[in-house]
Amino acid sequence: MGSFKLPVSLNSRHGGKFVLPFPISRSFSPFITGCDNSCDPNTGTRDHRGFIIQTLALVGPRRLSYRGSHAKRSQHFTARASAQPLTEELVEDKNSDLSTSGDSIRRRFLEFYAARGHKVLPSASLVPEDPTVLLTIAGMLQFKPIFLGKVPREVPRAATSQRCIRTNDVENVGRTSRHQTFFEMLGNFSFGDYFKQDAIKWAWELATVEFGLPADRLWISVYDDDDETFSIWHNELGVPAHRIKRLGEEDNFWTSGVTGPCGPCSEIYYDFHPEKGYSDVDLGDDARFIEFYNLVFMQYNRNEDGSLEPLKQKNIDTGLGLERMARILQQVPNNYETDLIFPIIEKASNLAKVSYQLADESTKTNLKIIGDHMRAIVYLISDGVFPSNIGRGYVVRRLIRRAVRTGRLLGIKGDGIGNSEGAFLPILAEDVIKLSTNIDPDVKTRGSRILDELKREELRFVLTLERGEKLLEQMLIDALSNAQENGTVPCLSGKDAFLLYDTYGFPVEITKEVADERGVGIDMDSFDIEMENQRRQSQAAHNTVKLSVENGAELTENIPDTEFLGYSTLSTKAVVEGLLVNGKPVRQVSEGNEVEVLLDRTPFYAESGGQIGDHGFLYVTESGNHKEAVVEVKDVQKSLGNIFVHKGTVKEGVIDVGREVEAAVDANLRQRAKVHHTATHLLQAALKKVIGQETSQAGSLVAFDRLRFDFNFNRSLRENELVEIERLINQWIGDATLLETKVMPLTDAKKAGAIAMFGEKYGEQVRVVEVPGVSMELCGGTHVSNTSEIRGFKIISEQGIASGIRRIEAVAGEAFIEYVITRDNHLKQLCSSLKVNAEDVTTRVNNLLKDLREARSEVSAARAKAAIYKASTIISKAFTVGSSSKIRVVVESMDDIDGDALKSAAEYLVDTLQDPAAVVLGSCPDDKRVCLIAAFTPGVVNLGIQAGKFIGPIAKLCGGKGGGRPNLAQAGGSEPEKLVVALEKARDELMSLVSEKAG
Repeated sequence: MGSFKLPVSLNSRHGGKFVLPFPISRSFSPFITGCDNSCDPNTGTRDHRGFIIQTLALVGPRRLSYRGSHAKRSQHFTARASAQPLTEELVEDKNSDLSTSGDSIRRRFLEFYAARGHKVLPSASLVPEDPTVLLTIAGMLQFKPIFLGKVPREVPRAATSQRCIRTNDVENVGRTSRHQTFFEMLGNFSFGDYFKQDAIKWAWELATVEFGLPADRLWISVYDDDDETFSIWHNELGVPAHRIKRLGEEDNFWTSGVTGPCGPCSEIYYDFHPEKGYSDVDLGDDARFIEFYNLVFMQYNRNEDGSLEPLKQKNIDTGLGLERMARILQQVPNNYETDLIFPIIEKASNLAKVSYQLADESTKTNLKIIGDHMRAIVYLISDGVFPSNIGRGYVVRRLIRRAVRTGRLLGIKGDGIGNSEGAFLPILAEDVIKLSTNIDPDVKTRGSRILDELKREELRFVLTLERGEKLLEQMLIDALSNAQENGTVPCLSGKDAFLLYDTYGFPVEITKEVADERGVGIDMDSFDIEMENQRRQSQAAHNTVKLSVENGAELTENIPDTEFLGYSTLSTKAVVEGLLVNGKPVRQVSEGNEVEVLLDRTPFYAESGGQIGDHGFLYVTESGNHKEAVVEVKDVQKSLGNIFVHKGTVKEGVIDVGREVEAAVDANLRQRAKVHHTATHLLQAALKKVIGQETSQAGSLVAFDRLRFDFNFNRSLRENELVEIERLINQWIGDATLLETKVMPLTDAKKAGAIAMFGEKYGEQVRVVEVPGVSMELCGGTHVSNTSEIRGFKIISEQGIASGIRRIEAVAGEAFIEYVITRDNHLKQLCSSLKVNAEDVTTRVNNLLKDLREARSEVSAARAKAAIYKASTIISKAFTVGSSSKIRVVVESMDDIDGDALKSAAEYLVDTLQDPAAVVLGSCPDDKRVCLIAAFTPGVVNLGIQAGKFIGPIAKLCGGKGGGRPNLAQAGGSEPEKLVVALEKARDELMSLVSEKAG
């Protein structure tokens, strides 16, 4: 690239002064302070057009050069000189004003559009409010509701620098020049304000004037039939027709979905090799071109029939990749070697003790992967995404494990700076945090939490990584060997891949990467089957009914899916389509037998979505409503698609295939389930409101007596948070809000904001349950019609059940009333026993606990005195060992004294015997416990005899273990009958050691 020139608009002089090419207002420029309408004549004057006129000393442009090491590269990131200082302070910093550093590019972009009336808005979180996407993947995401017309615009035009995460191309990270998981998207947006002409004109001005890109190196793509856009580029801005390429719908037409707002795109590409000419040009050639600016012209609405109609409000949505522009301006071969990422790569190089400049391509690729992943990891954790096995947590866990494995491939041991038991990701994260100031200032304030979480996760993964790597290596060797013998393609079984995932914590993506490196495939279909089996096995409380029985295929061919009527009725007439006893089909079942009943239709809810199956009865009646047979149903499951299996016992009579039955659900139990299911929706809404939108459901159980809700979060909830959650839910219950239930297309439900359970599979039509103003979820469960039916809600417990997963158990409705009554009865009994009023129970219990602690302390002191007295009677049993050093030794049993008293006795003996002395004592406080203690004076320890190492093997003889400091160690055991043997062993071992060391 040739040297950059000063913007043409800044080369025009007016009486020795430069005119800035845009009006300035205080709201858009942080650099103008203390300036009234006329401005201070010493710092600048405002002309009749509203421009600031400032006398400048012209600083000539400088050509960028990157000769020398990357360590010096930061010195060149500010090579381009400033030509528009606005205050005296900025005159001193003119070299940074038009610098090519990443921070400067970001600032200059935002200032450019701020000066053109755009409101500069902050980056949204990486955890989006949009439930249809897992992470923030584009700059326009926070404005999607405005584009879709769901919320009114607050400003007509805006500009942002948005943090984004995309992992769909993670395997390309480090291998191409431009793929990243974390990146910043600079964007300018118009909400029914300006359109194509201004968007294109400003994009061109930004690229060629503000950033000084040579116009003859820029290529343009437009949508096939978008003649208007072509004309603006060619006729108004002078871009030659041969550098404007028309592309099809796949490349240059943006859509928000099957229906809704859409429109053509136009993109700006930078040409790294213009010497290749203009014939047979492919803009997708990454070696020659990089697309750095995408302009979306949202001008149509796509109808259900596919037709397009013009939008009343036309919008602009653009994206300029910060890292891509930095690569162009800093003249480096890829995005990773810009100042936005390269400092992290350099730190990783230092830890790996390699030179990036001299490294082979494989090593460079691994260093780039670490540089990229570390940014994604740090910003995700900063935004509240903690490692887990589901949803967003799985994304960050996968990136962490990929970074750890890549670091090990580079030879980084431990923390890379001498501690083999340490972690290296926190050291790299420190550099990411340093670089975060102008991206997200909150990252620094959350730094300690980020580093702690990284250290925990890395060390946890390293514990199993080595074993997993060895196992994977053997699996790959076996796969290659078997393929060679059989003349087949080498492939790792899904079962083996699942073992690595389930037991050793290997994300299947990492297993796939390693296998690919060795030329081995993976049977992903069987892996998915293993995953599905695990998911089913982990479902709470009930076993899935299996119809894989003898003649099972024939049975299922004759049984249609069950029609579910339970949303609207609790009883119905139905026909018995099949009967199973012990998994085998039968024609008839008599009284006293367990049975599984298959009906053509049912009001019974089958267990799914966390809600347990209904209970109730099946009645076979004769004329006159006489009950010929009764089946009590205790569980209902779905199997083989949508067949409902009613599990129960024949209480009366005989039931036959083909008979009509009256199926009746227990209304009281159904109401309890409905109450708890709706309460889980309120609980999720309250959790998002109190602890953050990033939390999401990780599992649930809706039972008759309680509800259980699992969610991803990195710490236990504080007491005030639990109180606030309960308050919110009970407030919503008291609001007596009518629920709304609709069936709609999945795409419409997601657009409406309905929360979907991550990892669940949904059909094209879904059921949406909404508590207006509170919650909207995709859900097939049964619910109350009004929140007032819930009556009350109470959290019973909150606890962690896995890394990053918390669990709340609670009660609602009738179960809530029963819980309160039971607790009140307990409190009354307690008040009666303590002879105090309810409000005085806490004080009374605290006083009793204080008295108990004092009494225990007195008892412990008395026991210690008794032990010391007893020790004084055995001091005469001490014997001397050693020739050069006379060491006094005591090894004795002290009957039934406890561990604390035994310690006091040992300390008394070594003090009395004086240095050098060694004491080993044992006791049996009861018939199931052994206590052992070893106390050695400094003179013994200095001989190399340590109490902690000595007592462990002795304790093993009593079925126990223990250890401690060199001078004092305790141990326990569970076999009192072996204490005598253990003490004899201790005496022999101690005499032998002391004789050897002090001989």
